[in-house]
Amino acid sequence: MAGRKYEVLLTEGAEQDLESIYDYIAGFDCKTNADHVLDHLLGVVESLSAFPERGAYPKELIALGIRDYRQTAFKPYRVIYRVIGQKVYIYLIADGRRDMQSLLARRLLGA
Repeated sequence: MAGRKYEVLLTEGAEQDLESIYDYIAGFDCKTNADHVLDHLLGVVESLSAFPERGAYPKELIALGIRDYRQTAFKPYRVIYRVIGQKVYIYLIADGRRDMQSLLARRLLGA
């Protein structure tokens, strides 16, 4: 499907994730590094407009038999998303060192 473009949309939760990541890095490191991480994360998000199917299935969801979501990363951050038609919905952007099982259950499955 070369040349096919997808619209990439961030959910409110994903926008809050980006803001929290930025604020944390700016507060505990420096604004320059926070800018760097934000730029790279936004680049990863934008790259999904061309090839959203390239992402792997999150292992935490595979264990539950769920294959509706995919992930890509700018280490250590994971971007969890879902492709629906011509749209890519970003649901979660989080440090992969967190308890992802609980985070994904709360955010995606409403647990």
